[in-house]
Amino acid sequence: MELDAEACYRAVQSRDTRFDGQFYTAVRTTGIYCRPSCPAITPKPQNVSFHPTAASAQAAGYRACRRCLPDAAPGSPLWNLKSDLAVRAMRLIGDGMVERDGVDGLSRALGYSSRQLNRVLLAELGAGPLALARANRATTARLLIQRTDLSMSDIAFAAGFSSIRQFNETIAAVFATTPSKLRTELPRSGSAASAPVPGAVSLKLPLRQPHNVSWSTWLLEHHCARGVEEFSDGRYTRALRMPHGAVIVTLTVAEDQVRADLQLTDMRDLAPTVARLRHLLDLDADPAAVDEALRIHPALARLVDEAPGCRVPGSVDGAELLLRTMIGQQISVAAANTATAALVAALGDQVTDTTGRVTHLFPLPEAVAELGATVLAGPGARIEAVVGAAERLATGKLELHHGMTATELRRQLLDIKGIGPWTADYVVMRQLADPDVLLEHDLVLRKGAEAEGIDITAARGWSPWRSYVSMHLWRKGIAAQSRPRTRKPKGNS
Repeated sequence: MELDAEACYRAVQSRDTRFDGQFYTAVRTTGIYCRPSCPAITPKPQNVSFHPTAASAQAAGYRACRRCLPDAAPGSPLWNLKSDLAVRAMRLIGDGMVERDGVDGLSRALGYSSRQLNRVLLAELGAGPLALARANRATTARLLIQRTDLSMSDIAFAAGFSSIRQFNETIAAVFATTPSKLRTELPRSGSAASAPVPGAVSLKLPLRQPHNVSWSTWLLEHHCARGVEEFSDGRYTRALRMPHGAVIVTLTVAEDQVRADLQLTDMRDLAPTVARLRHLLDLDADPAAVDEALRIHPALARLVDEAPGCRVPGSVDGAELLLRTMIGQQISVAAANTATAALVAALGDQVTDTTGRVTHLFPLPEAVAELGATVLAGPGARIEAVVGAAERLATGKLELHHGMTATELRRQLLDIKGIGPWTADYVVMRQLADPDVLLEHDLVLRKGAEAEGIDITAARGWSPWRSYVSMHLWRKGIAAQSRPRTRKPKGNS
């Protein structure tokens, strides 16, 4: 991944926060690396180099700035915009695959040998998979040191380190200090000291502005399935199945950040949980760049000006996304939520939520495959399709992970009986954070386009941001409906 040094330096001079997470500035005279908006004195151009990832800067021997905390910046929007091997690998590394399955498991998921993968990542990102995973572990450790009162040994293993020695060496290499000194130096706001619940962690998830809070919260509120989700008092709570146990998440969405209050069964799930929440809310997007690109089209400019900063919803669980989408085909939002709630109550595992808002996890595909036909209501063909998809998920014939290409995922989905273009496109858009999906078969989207006099046959010119156009047209289609309750955006299947 080539960086334009002159453009990067101009961004550093301007301290523009929009570039945080898109590249990192390494300063030769101090041996540290920073985010572009670091408030420190701007170094001379001959004394800096630029890196596409924090891991690349660390591999070059630089330490993280403890003033601007570059690891706390939003992720690069390129991880959503591009779909090449390096980007798909970054998504899976962020989800903790290296810690769970090793580099060999990561390589298998991506369909490459470990040697090929390492070569590509070094060329594109300046660091191999182990170094990229190490950078993620350092960030997780820093969060746990700053936000919890866990012992350092517990933090070491929760962050994914294989030994205390490896943990200490990494903290020294990345932050140039010891773990105990790092705890005293970092601000302790939001730590678990004020929340004595075991496994409780409160975080602030950074984002790039503008942020259309009303759209993000509308999506969360109107797609809640009782038992597994709840939206009340401006907060969204849900139960989430993670690799090492259940996590209860409460999100409070604001213009400048999202507060995440977590109850973790196992602290090893912290980093992948944060990654999935960022994916759910599209927090690594660069909405200013998206809006600017769409405004050049006269038909879209007014939509963007009415609601700048609209984001595209992602997913916290691919299997859940697919099954819920299929359950909701051709029925209203309320009916889909009711049907999902019934499935959750009958087949989902119970969880303990100290807030009392949620009671169950979404059922595993195995449970839906075995018992879904006895619980689900509606047309027999739809029930058969949902159960059939669950069987494929349960047996591994269908895999849904962030490292897939859109072409491959769409092909696999269309091979399933009962899944048509709308469902496939919708799942691809949300599961892979694909920014360029126009849900042209969607009835509500078409209604929005008609209300605005927009010809969707001109959509090719809106690339690569057609998913964001879909959000704007959905918004207008929902507003155009005369019925008191909005209906779920739907297509042929």
